[in-house]
Amino acid sequence: MKSDLPKVAHPCAGRAIVEWVVDACAAAGCGRVIVVVGYQQEVVRGILSHRRAGWPPIEFAVQTEQLGTGHAVACARGLLEQEAKTPGHTVFVLAGDGPLIRAETLAALRRRHEQSGASATLATSVIDDPSGYGRIVRDARGRFTGIVEQKGATPEQLAIREVNPSYYCFDARALFSTLARVERNPVSGEYYITDVPSLLMAEGARVEVVGAVPPEDVLSINTPEQLAEVERVLTARLGQPARAGGSAA
Repeated sequence: MKSDLPKVAHPCAGRAIVEWVVDACAAAGCGRVIVVVGYQQEVVRGILSHRRAGWPPIEFAVQTEQLGTGHAVACARGLLEQEAKTPGHTVFVLAGDGPLIRAETLAALRRRHEQSGASATLATSVIDDPSGYGRIVRDARGRFTGIVEQKGATPEQLAIREVNPSYYCFDARALFSTLARVERNPVSGEYYITDVPSLLMAEGARVEVVGAVPPEDVLSINTPEQLAEVERVLTARLGQPARAGGSAA
C-alpha cells in the first residue's frame, strides 16, 4: 500500500476501511463487534474508539503472531467463552479490509444460517478474475466440498471462478471446537479458517453455501490504485462525487 498505516486504517470515501465493515455489522443487527488487532494495533484502536451512533460495543482481541486466519479467529475465543459453551450462538467472521460489504448480504447469510440450522454458512461470489482468492470446490453434482487456498490449488482448481470472499456465519461452539483441530498448512505454515467447513462436514455437521456476494463487492485492496477504485465504487453507491486520485495514503 506504500504506507506505514495498517491496511484497514487507510481512508476510503471519508472513513477508514474498517469503519465500513463495522457499519455493515451494525446495520445487520450485530450485538457486539470483536476486532482482531496486531501490527500497529494502537492505530486501529484509536480509529474505532470514536464510536459512531448505532454502533454496538467494540472489543479487541490481540493476535501477537501472524499465523493465519484460523489463528486470528482463535485469538477471539476468550471474548466469546460463554457463547462457545452452548450451541445456538451465531457469530460472523469477516475480513476487516472489505469496505464494500453490505448489511443486506450479511442479513441474508444470517437468515440462511439460522433457518437451516447449519453449523457454518458461507457466502460466495463468481468473479472474472479469481486470482488471490480461495476457490470454492464442488463435486460432480455441484455440492460444496470445501475451499482451497490459491497457494495449494491445482491448475484445475485455479480455473474455478467461484471464490470465497471471507463472509462466514458460524455457530460459536462449532466454530471454536473445530478450530482447535485445524492443522498448520504445510505450504504456508498458517492455520486457515477455510479448513473449518470441511472439518465440520467430515463429522456430519451441516454447512450451507449462499451465492450472495455481488462481484463488485469483493474488489481487492492491495495497492493505492485498487483503493482508489474501491473508493469510486463506494462514493457512487452513496451518490457522492469521487475525489480526484482517490484517498490512497
